[in-house]
Amino acid sequence: MCIGIFDSGIGGMTLLHQALVLMPQENFIFYADTDHVPYGTKSREQVVSYVDEVIRFMLAKKCKAVVIACNTATAVAAEQMRSKYRDFPIIGIEPAVKPAVAESDGKRVLVVATPLTVHEKRLQKLVERVDDEHLVDLLELPGLVEFAERGEFVSERVRAYLQERFAGYALDQYGELVLGCTHFNYFKDTLRALLPQGIHIIDGSLGTVRQLMRVLASKGALAPQPAGEATAGQVRYFASGREIADAAGLERIRKLHERLEQMRVLS
Repeated sequence: MCIGIFDSGIGGMTLLHQALVLMPQENFIFYADTDHVPYGTKSREQVVSYVDEVIRFMLAKKCKAVVIACNTATAVAAEQMRSKYRDFPIIGIEPAVKPAVAESDGKRVLVVATPLTVHEKRLQKLVERVDDEHLVDLLELPGLVEFAERGEFVSERVRAYLQERFAGYALDQYGELVLGCTHFNYFKDTLRALLPQGIHIIDGSLGTVRQLMRVLASKGALAPQPAGEATAGQVRYFASGREIADAAGLERIRKLHERLEQMRVLS
C-alpha cells in the first residue's frame, strides 16, 4: 500500500520531499492537480469538488492515507472530506501560526498565503485562538504560486514582486514569517535575502509529516524499517490523474527535488 500526497500543483512536493527524508521505506503517490492550479483563486465549491475527485483517485489506488499538502484545500475541504470518508485517514496542512506566535518573543508575525486561505474562516479562527496579543498579520501572495509553477524561483521579477507586496509592512517589527502555502517553500533563499536578519521562516511541512507518521503508527500501518541496508520505497507522480513517465517530466521532478533539498538545508 502507498501514501497519497496531493496539491494543486508542485507546492505539495515540499511535503513529499520531507516525507521521503523521514519515511524513506514508504511508497508514495504524488498528485499535482495541474488542470486546476491555482486553487487559491478558485471558489470554495470548485476546490471542494477538486479535492473530492483526488481523494476518490487515491482510494482507487489503494492508498492507506492521504495528505492534503495544500493549505487552501485543507482550509476549504478537509473537514468535509473527513466526514464523507470517515474510515480513511486524511491529514491536512495548515499555516504554522501557533509555533510562530510561541517563538516570536513579542515581535509581530506575518502569515503569507493565497487569497482563499487568507479569507477562509479556518485560518481566521486559528489566529483568534492563538494570537492573544494581536501580533499576527495576514498577507496574500498569489503571484508566488504562478512563479513557482513556471519554475521561476530566483529572478528580478520575483524579487520585485515580493518587494512590492512587503512595501506596506515595517519588517523590522516582525520576528516570524509563516509560509501558508506549500508553493512558497521554493522561495526561501529569495525571502531570506529580502527580509531583515533575525526573522525566522517557518512552514508546516515537517509538523504535517510527523502527524502523518503518528496517525499511521496508531493504526499499525507504518511500513517497517528494513534491517540492515535501507531500502527506499517507490514514488509515482501524476498530473491530474495522468501518470508522469516521460523523460522530460521526470527530469523536471528531479530538479524540483534538488531545489527543495537546497531549501530544506537552508532552513
